Amino acid sequence: MAEPRVRLDQPQVPRRGLRLRVDPDAFGKWTEKFARFLGTGRYLVIQTAVIVLWVIDNVVPGLPHPDKYPFLFLTLGLSLQASYAAPLILLAQNRQTDRDRVNLEADRDEARESKADLEYLARELAAVRMSLGEVATRDFLRSELARAEEARAESKESRKKDRKQREDVPPTERVAEPS
Repeated sequence: MAEPRVRLDQPQVPRRGLRLRVDPDAFGKWTEKFARFLGTGRYLVIQTAVIVLWVIDNVVPGLPHPDKYPFLFLTLGLSLQASYAAPLILLAQNRQTDRDRVNLEADRDEARESKADLEYLARELAAVRMSLGEVATRDFLRSELARAEEARAESKESRKKDRKQREDVPPTERVAEPS
């Protein structure tokens, strides 16, 4: 005989003997498969066919009746099936709820990261816009290039005029140009 526990705040020594151990994950997967099967049209067709055959077998005179009292065994079978199906479906729903909770938390984390990235990009874009106020714009550069082109064209024109004027002066009147 086992010794009585003196301290109730400590766990009891496990009993030796036959103990049913079930892997909760494997059992959960099985319940999900079963619940999915119960929700298919194939299952409904099979169940309907079995019930129709049972009713025909118990109603048509001249056939041997497996159920002495009409539909008693059928009712018992359907009740038994429902009593096992309901908890298995609930187990499958609980597993799905747990998965949904984990996925929702992952989605929330991803949304937080996306929001942080978006805020960072918004700050960077604002910094770029502020620095663009200090940088030459495309229109400013085009106008400066056009002015430089005009100045170069005027310079070229004035050199041509100078050369033309020098050529018009007779060689005896030319002053030697410093080199």
